[in-house]
Amino acid sequence: MKKTNTKRATIYLDSDLHHALRIKAAETEHSISELVQEAIKLSLAEDSIDLSAFEQRSKEPSLPFEDVLKKLRKNGKI
Repeated sequence: MKKTNTKRATIYLDSDLHHALRIKAAETEHSISELVQEAIKLSLAEDSIDLSAFEQRSKEPSLPFEDVLKKLRKNGKI
């Protein structure tokens, strides 16, 4: 992990998750910090993709949930 421009943070993990993370770190020869940082990057990238999809669909007409349910009932789906 690049040491420049890093910030220290404290996180609290479930003990089982921490145990699993320690094992993964040892097996992959990566630090816990590297694994956590990579997981955060992946999560933020996924959020970015989701936001992009929302933006692309922002001009689509909204469809009230009640209307969807009525159509499903009318068509015998529920």
